[in-house]
Amino acid sequence: MNVRLWRFVLLAVLLSGPWAGRGQEASPESVGLSAQRLERVAALMQEQIDAQAFPGAVTLVARDGRIAYFHAQGLMDIESGRPMQKDAVFRIMSMTKPVVAFAILMLAEEGKVRLTDPVARFLPELDGLAVAAPDAGPEAKATRTVPAERPITVRDLLTHTSGLMSGGASSGHAVEIGARESLADVLPRLEDVPLDFQPGTRWAYSAQFGFDVLARIVEVASGEPFDAFAKRRIFDPLGMRDTFFYPPEDHPRLATLYRRAEDGLERMPELPFVNGVYFSGGGGLFSTAEDYFKFAQMLLNGGELDGVRLVGRKTVELMTSVFVPDTLPGRTPGEGFGLGVRVVTDPAARNTWLSAGSFGWSGAFNTHFFVDPKERLVGLFMTQSAFLATRQQLRDEFETAVMQALVDAPRR
Repeated sequence: MNVRLWRFVLLAVLLSGPWAGRGQEASPESVGLSAQRLERVAALMQEQIDAQAFPGAVTLVARDGRIAYFHAQGLMDIESGRPMQKDAVFRIMSMTKPVVAFAILMLAEEGKVRLTDPVARFLPELDGLAVAAPDAGPEAKATRTVPAERPITVRDLLTHTSGLMSGGASSGHAVEIGARESLADVLPRLEDVPLDFQPGTRWAYSAQFGFDVLARIVEVASGEPFDAFAKRRIFDPLGMRDTFFYPPEDHPRLATLYRRAEDGLERMPELPFVNGVYFSGGGGLFSTAEDYFKFAQMLLNGGELDGVRLVGRKTVELMTSVFVPDTLPGRTPGEGFGLGVRVVTDPAARNTWLSAGSFGWSGAFNTHFFVDPKERLVGLFMTQSAFLATRQQLRDEFETAVMQALVDAPRR
């Protein structure tokens, strides 16, 4: 076999094998990071594992598009003692939301959706929603209501300023998701649920249904189920082979889900919306650390990855702009909100090592990612511990552990 033919065969094997689509790896020092300082990331996670906050974790740090730190530690299943794997599949919960926001913006580029569109343009049942009166409590289903001053819009949902199922009086209205019920089946029932406040007047997190509605808008505007749209337009082009809704129960790399109990950790059953057909935009995706890195790196690159462009540069700039300032009631000092992502506006006020303009989001089962455009850096971790009380503290400490490892400026 001549040298040219041998090189061609080798390239074909690499492109079709398990290495295909992997991020380029590099030594920490080659991208301005300290390998010794990055050891603090593993130490932080090990402290949590030893304290039985979660059984295992995968952490990844990349700069200039090159993975400089990729580490698995602990267990992916306590009962079997199976070690955590770098390619373990996790329930990423609310880290689904930036993917949904990105899908909406893809359709906005095509003129099929506008940020200013009333939600009722796509879901007529949600026209004319009432607003809970200021003195209405979440414990009462017979909530006193007043008329909405304006309709809720796509932008309101993307920025969590709609008041739709955001933890106020609406919490007294249960919206059940039955077996084999889809978004189209369930979401019309929101017509009887009051908004928690007048649209646009405050920020309050809509944990599930706000982005479930956005996923349904994608379905209506595109004419295909949300899972099919996301796979065809986002996951396949980016090489995100392990990102999907509803993996098989016997998936060989699925990390077991746990929650805190009195004597440590116990297995937790899947949430009710995991029924096989309900594509929850609020928290339905499964993914791996490396897959989600590809999505985050594409955003850092302004809508492109490895020569594949999904959106224009200005679209990502819009997504990561501050639509909601930290002065709006409900926001955190130094942290505004964009379209589906938090945005750091004042590092000192937020008490963070991240640069102004950094963005990202997190998941209820203790997953987290951030992008620092100034430093050209992506950081993320994946665990499977449901509703961990200390997860916000861990996110902050992870960001610090990553950022303190920077020793040189990014390449220009």
